Amino acid sequence: VQLQASGGGLVQAGGSLRLSCAVSGRASSSYGMGWFRQAPGKEREFVAGINWRGGSTRYADSVKGRFTISRDNAKNTVYLQMGSLKPEDTAAYYCAALEGQGIGVRGEDYDYWGQGTQVTVSS
Repeated sequence: VQLQASGGGLVQAGGSLRLSCAVSGRASSSYGMGWFRQAPGKEREFVAGINWRGGSTRYADSVKGRFTISRDNAKNTVYLQMGSLKPEDTAAYYCAALEGQGIGVRGEDYDYWGQGTQVTVSS
């Protein structure tokens, strides 16, 4: 299974970005999916997760109401729509997949990881 994250970039505070994570090697519907982020000098943190069907989601408190995770299993792609971005959202964002149908909030819950895509929010 390979995960390819894309969509990062530089945006002003208050702006929006949409990240995508393309899953290949096996149907994305086999996995729960998640997004994590890591800022320089900080630990990796959970951002959002979605179950295999997309009917259940979870968010970190810091992004609730601003970020939305979704998935299109027909396209084997998971999205993270980010709005009302703040400078503290600046980080490398990683998508991850876990075997099974649930949602994980810890890094160790996940079995596969993509490379990061950088999001930089300027003030």
